[in-house]
Amino acid sequence: MIRQAGIVTLIAAFAFATMPAEACTGISLSPKDGSVIRGRTLEFGFPMQSNVIVIPSGTAMNGTLPDGGKGVSYTAKYGIVGANALNLPIVIDGVNGQGLGVGLFYFPGYAGFTEVTPENASRAVAPHEFGAWVLANFATIEEVKKGVKDIVIVPTPARGLGSAQGSVPGVHYYVQDRSGKAITIEPIGGALKVYDNPLKVLTNAPTFDWHLTNLNNYVNLSVTGVAPVTLDGLKLSAFGQGAGMHGLPGDFTPPSRFVRAVAFSQTAAPTETAVDGVLAAFHILNQFDIPVGSVREVSGEETINESTQWTSVSDLTNSRWYFRTYGDQSIHMVDLKQAVDAAKGKMRTIPMESVQPIENVSKSFAPAK
Repeated sequence: MIRQAGIVTLIAAFAFATMPAEACTGISLSPKDGSVIRGRTLEFGFPMQSNVIVIPSGTAMNGTLPDGGKGVSYTAKYGIVGANALNLPIVIDGVNGQGLGVGLFYFPGYAGFTEVTPENASRAVAPHEFGAWVLANFATIEEVKKGVKDIVIVPTPARGLGSAQGSVPGVHYYVQDRSGKAITIEPIGGALKVYDNPLKVLTNAPTFDWHLTNLNNYVNLSVTGVAPVTLDGLKLSAFGQGAGMHGLPGDFTPPSRFVRAVAFSQTAAPTETAVDGVLAAFHILNQFDIPVGSVREVSGEETINESTQWTSVSDLTNSRWYFRTYGDQSIHMVDLKQAVDAAKGKMRTIPMESVQPIENVSKSFAPAK
C-alpha cells in the first residue's frame, strides 16, 4: 500500500506516529430521474469514532492556524450533514442544503500547504477544516472554483493526541454539486490546483492527473463477453462470463482502486430513481470493502489492520446522507432538512455505530397455496 514516512492519515496522525494509509474510494452515479448520487468508503487502521455531524445554517465557524490562533472566520450560509471524526467539528464527508457534496481523501507524499503570513492568516483553514468551509459557504462547483482563490490551506495539525500531535494530514478533496459537475482540489506546492473531474472518481496518491493518464493502460477492458477465437483449427473460448474485464487490477492500492472505480461506475446499469441509485452505489462500493486482516502493517510488535470503517452515499438532489458501518451493514439515512430542524440551531451529532441485526426467518413461511 502506498505510504510515506512522516505523512500520516487524516485523523490517525493525531493519535499515532505510524499508521497504514487510508484507502478511501469515491464514485458517482446518475439515475434516470436526473438525481445525482455520490458514494465513498472510509478506511483507517484505528477506530475513527466517526459520528454524523449536523451543522445548521447560521453557525459561527473559523479556521485554525498552526500556532492555535484563528484563521478565517465565517458564518455557515447552508446547513450541513455528514461524518466527522474523533468528535472534532469537521466534515470528512457530507452534503449541504444546496446539494453540494464534499469528501476528504488521504493524499500522502504529495500535499503541500501554504505557509502562514500576516497577510494570509485571516484567510486560512487547516486541511481537515476545508470540507466544512466549502459546504458552509457554497452551492455550486462554479462558486467553489471562485471561492478557493480567496482561501489558503495551512499546515495546521488537528486537535490531536499523543506523540504525533505536530503531524499534518496530507489530503485532497472531491467536490460535486447537484448538477453533476465535479472537481478535484489538490494542495500542491503551497497552491490549490483545481481539476475538472469528468469521470467523478477519486482515490488517493499520486496526483489526479496521473490517475487519468494511467487509465490509458486499461482501454481494452469491457463488460461485454469475449467471443471465441480459432487458431489453426483450435477453438479457444473464455472459461466463463467476465472475460472482458480480465486484467482489471484487484488489489487495494490507490491506482488499482481508481481503475476499478472508473470501470464499475462507468459501466453501471442505469437506475430509475435516486433511491435506486443509492442502493446501486452501495453495491458498487462493495468492490472496495476491506475486511479486517486483508490489509495490515506491522509496527514493532504491533500489527495494525486497516478496514472499511464506514461507507457513505450522498443523494445530492435531495440532500440526504446515507451510511453503513463495519459493524452494521444496514443502511441508515439522515435527511438534512429534518436533521437541521431537529437540531434547533445547535451543532449536534448522531451516533453512527450500531449492532448488525440478524433476523431469524426460520418460521417465516410463505402463505400456503
